Amino acid sequence: MIAEGRVALDGVVLDTPATILQSLNGVTVDGEPVAAPAAARLFLYHKPPGLLVTERDPGGRKTIYDQLPDDLPRLVPVGRLDLNTEGLLLMTTDGELKRQLELPATGVERAYRARAYGPITQEQLEELIHGVEIEGIRYGSINANLERRTGANVWIEMILTEGKNREVRRVLEYLGLKVSRLIRTRYGPFLLGDLAVGEIGEVKQHDVVSFRKDPTRKGGGEAPKLVEKPRPQQRGMQQIPSAPKAPIPKPQPARRITKTSANRADKAAFAEPTRQAQPGRDPVVLTKATKVKRFYDAKPKAGTGAGTEPVAPRAIAPGQRPKVFSPELGRNVRAKPGRTATPTEAAERKPAKATPRTAGKARAAPSKPARVKIHKSRTRK
Repeated sequence: MIAEGRVALDGVVLDTPATILQSLNGVTVDGEPVAAPAAARLFLYHKPPGLLVTERDPGGRKTIYDQLPDDLPRLVPVGRLDLNTEGLLLMTTDGELKRQLELPATGVERAYRARAYGPITQEQLEELIHGVEIEGIRYGSINANLERRTGANVWIEMILTEGKNREVRRVLEYLGLKVSRLIRTRYGPFLLGDLAVGEIGEVKQHDVVSFRKDPTRKGGGEAPKLVEKPRPQQRGMQQIPSAPKAPIPKPQPARRITKTSANRADKAAFAEPTRQAQPGRDPVVLTKATKVKRFYDAKPKAGTGAGTEPVAPRAIAPGQRPKVFSPELGRNVRAKPGRTATPTEAAERKPAKATPRTAGKARAAPSKPARVKIHKSRTRK
């Protein structure tokens, strides 16, 4: 572009690229001013195991770009993670920010959690604070701590600042351990946190600016804003737009009911039985007044009221016995057929005359005749 004479500075066409610029002010391309560079954006990606951190693979294996949403800008990874390593991977749109994060001279810490198989002690891990040389490669200071043991496996936390190729695995293999799982949990002040596997979130702009001012600070700031991946539409299914939601009415404050307002509403209801309640004035929703039924308002039965003729008894069919009240059963029963009593039975049924009592003397109870037992089967009076 410079050789073609398309770039100019303050109206003068540049003929050499060896030009130092303090800013882009006055620089034009084909007569159009060059826009200011966009602000750097930083993303946190929870890389799952089994993906390569590269744009394309000649062997046809899956990469992280096959799993990222399509609406993201062009992103470059900060550092790399192995095929079987999982956890936090930073991705940015700015090459200068990428270089600042990767340089060991910046002193940005990386934190890992490793699950390994084999015997190890905390004293052996503390020796790594002075660094170690393996096969002619010098690895810097590593802060390693034994978290816990689960059977023959151990969980180890390691914090380092260099991030050389396969550094964690090689150091633990040097100590006689076999790494079965490796997770990166932190990169500088940015934490993996609750970011689910395969999700990506964008860091707030003010956190990016504060990091560039102080790269060695700790603390993750605010949680990243998640970027949702669009769901693929099923074949043969037509997406129907959802109906607009109706606005939710605001709840009205309940009106306080006092004794005076309740009495006033009762009087108005009985004075105007057909009046409907007014929500804005009546504290209670009233309906049509109902008159209370009292015992003296009951209607008399037919034939029993005043001014009516007595009802004649029901006629008895021929051969049917009338009903009489039985005090023992407490109800009406059919009378038994009558039989003419003999003169002897009539005399026996006549009640005996009562004997007059003498004042001051109690009537003696009749004595029972004594019985004398003379035989098992006979008795004599």
